[in-house]
Amino acid sequence: MLSVKGLSYCYRPERMILQDISFSLASQDILCLLGPNGTGKTTLLRCLLGLNKMKSGSIEINGCDITKLSASKRAKMMSYVPQATTMAFPYEAREVVLMGRVTHLATGGRPTNRDRDLADQAMERLGILPMSRALFNEMSGGEKQMVLVARALAQQAGIMIMDEPTASLDYSNQVKMLRVIKSLAAEGYSILMTSHFPDHAFLACNKAVLMRDGLFMAQGTPDDVVTTGNLSKLYATPVCVTTATLPPRNEVTKVCIPIMN
Repeated sequence: MLSVKGLSYCYRPERMILQDISFSLASQDILCLLGPNGTGKTTLLRCLLGLNKMKSGSIEINGCDITKLSASKRAKMMSYVPQATTMAFPYEAREVVLMGRVTHLATGGRPTNRDRDLADQAMERLGILPMSRALFNEMSGGEKQMVLVARALAQQAGIMIMDEPTASLDYSNQVKMLRVIKSLAAEGYSILMTSHFPDHAFLACNKAVLMRDGLFMAQGTPDDVVTTGNLSKLYATPVCVTTATLPPRNEVTKVCIPIMN
């Protein structure tokens, strides 16, 4: 569904931020983008969404050049979950989720009962329907994150771009979020997520990319890419990728452990 070839981006000619980025994302793919702070992950997402204008390269969705699509058409193809956001007005959580339906409304149109039902379904799926009347700006960081994911769900775009979707979530809600992401992929969504937790690549993703200083260091399956050597180089700190046996079926999974010497 999503094809990126040779993407480069700079704020100034002498300062390249992204260089020769290429990857693809198909239906049911979950790609985990890993890298240290300041390496260009969020800038890449903004280029994909058309918020930043790339210097060179191409971005296509189902063979269509996104630079030739209107913002409304792009919004019907891609939804976005930012790291964090604030609202200028005291919107309730349900109203924020309903904003995901805006691209489906006629100019000047009001949300229909179907739009409201879809918003409620998205909130129920994430377990936040009981807080639908809560004021968004008064919610905790984790609660806001769940609302933003629900907004993206209500948008019903086939590609979801998620910038650290588990940020600010407690352990239980991180697991819940990863389960939701996996279930969405099983339904046919294509998902690109950034994360600061390499373990998430093993838990939920079928693709992984390691990014540093605006370049892709490695990409492929999590087993091939998320290794002791690669992670230690990526984060410039010793990391060990080892295995753990999980009860009750004695399933073996990989885990990433920093070496505290």
